[in-house]
Amino acid sequence: MSFPVLKGAAYALFHSPDILLTGGSTQKVERLKNPEGEYLQQLPSHLRSYEEVVQYPPNQVFIGNLRPEELENISRPWYSNLLTGASAQGKFGDIVSEDLLYGLLKLADSFDLVYLEKDFQARIKAKLLQTGLFEDGDFAKWKEGSEREEIEKYVRETGAEELLLDGQMVGCVRRAHDVDENLQAHVMLENLVTKATSIWAVRRLLKLLGSTGEEVEYIIETSEEACGDMNQRGGGNFAKAIGEMCGLRNATGADMRSFCAGPAHGLVTAAALVQAGIYRNVLVVGGGAVAKLGMNGRDHVKKGMPVLEDVLGAFAVLVGENDGANPVIRTDIIGRHKIGSGATPQAVMEALVTEPLGRGNLRIGDIDKYAPEMQNPEITEPAGAGNVPKANYKMIGALAVMKGEIQRGELEDFIKRHGMPGYAPTQGHIPSGVPFLAFAREGIMNGRYNRVMIIGKGSLFLGRMTGLFDGVSLVLEKNSGDVPGKGDVLPKDEVRRLVAEALRRVAGEIMGE
Repeated sequence: MSFPVLKGAAYALFHSPDILLTGGSTQKVERLKNPEGEYLQQLPSHLRSYEEVVQYPPNQVFIGNLRPEELENISRPWYSNLLTGASAQGKFGDIVSEDLLYGLLKLADSFDLVYLEKDFQARIKAKLLQTGLFEDGDFAKWKEGSEREEIEKYVRETGAEELLLDGQMVGCVRRAHDVDENLQAHVMLENLVTKATSIWAVRRLLKLLGSTGEEVEYIIETSEEACGDMNQRGGGNFAKAIGEMCGLRNATGADMRSFCAGPAHGLVTAAALVQAGIYRNVLVVGGGAVAKLGMNGRDHVKKGMPVLEDVLGAFAVLVGENDGANPVIRTDIIGRHKIGSGATPQAVMEALVTEPLGRGNLRIGDIDKYAPEMQNPEITEPAGAGNVPKANYKMIGALAVMKGEIQRGELEDFIKRHGMPGYAPTQGHIPSGVPFLAFAREGIMNGRYNRVMIIGKGSLFLGRMTGLFDGVSLVLEKNSGDVPGKGDVLPKDEVRRLVAEALRRVAGEIMGE
């Protein structure tokens, strides 16, 4: 069996303090219920600068400048122990400033909905060009920027979503329809942000791979937003919209959704499509979620700490045919939380870990690293949600105890060897296993790991359609280098010789008759 491979992964974080104030769901609800309350008054003083976001240790892990294990050597709280001199560029991705994000929104806009103040627009175009991810041709459809008075009028009279930078209005996002609730300004902002952040991640991935994107044949978009109109609220298609802006002209694609488990489903689907021979290279991508900015902000402000949910996340992953070098995706041991699996933590982990490993005659300890929900604990602990990654590792370790693989007293050592600190922002689908893909690929290729399991889990009850849980897992493994069929194809001259010999033999038999 020739398994598909993980060819590469790229990531990006987008500092979004002003969008947090105006677009985050927690802040929106607070403005409706308690507009004069202490939270909204105190919130601005708890926002971080771009430099602080870049220097924050978990963010440096997210873009590949630190390994996850290195967080264990940095005293907590990490937000009080910043890394002076840290770079916004990492080997796996970037930390992007909010002004660049606004330029990306304009670039992602296909229907003239994003208006930027003319001086700001000129500056941001030049800044985007300096990143090396964009060319002059990308801005061919840009019109001249708008006057501030025009932007203010759209916000005041038509309900456009304002784009603020350090509290100053530099643009707006207009509604796409007068009465359709699905095309109102706040929805267009959320969807354009998802598209724009994805564009950056895909372009960064192509840059890392030295690719033009010509080889990509299918795109699976796995965020948690939905684009459509009143007749089809989630009609799509983010995937092709993103591909269009990244030069993926040979690709088609579609959107896949399953709350936080979406990316894992996307990876499994990509692997299946490649192994089946339907597509040779499949891109899996997910952009940022505006609504989740400042989601736990009340608790962060109450605890006197910075509001850490001030970044949007994005990722892009390429799955392709076996090349004999990149880590393979073991499609024969995919884990899945079935409808009848049950929803207890033990039942979920048995479905996602022990059941698929058993099918592959593997022990729990045969997986070098597990990457489940990789949320940064500094975000979740103040809100009472605990250390999510560690809770997952404890459950996996408990299963190893039950299987007799380790003793109860070895549990903490198991967690240290097979787990890692959480470092991803709470952007729903973003922390669910995928942040470790680039580390897994690198580690497997340089001999640090032999196998890594990626685990995606999702809470389907949030959609009020079912109370079921969801989850998917997959194993990445060192490539043996043996590619079935490779080297078995005969040279053309040898084929001609064999055909000629066969024809002479047949002719001789006929003449002999």
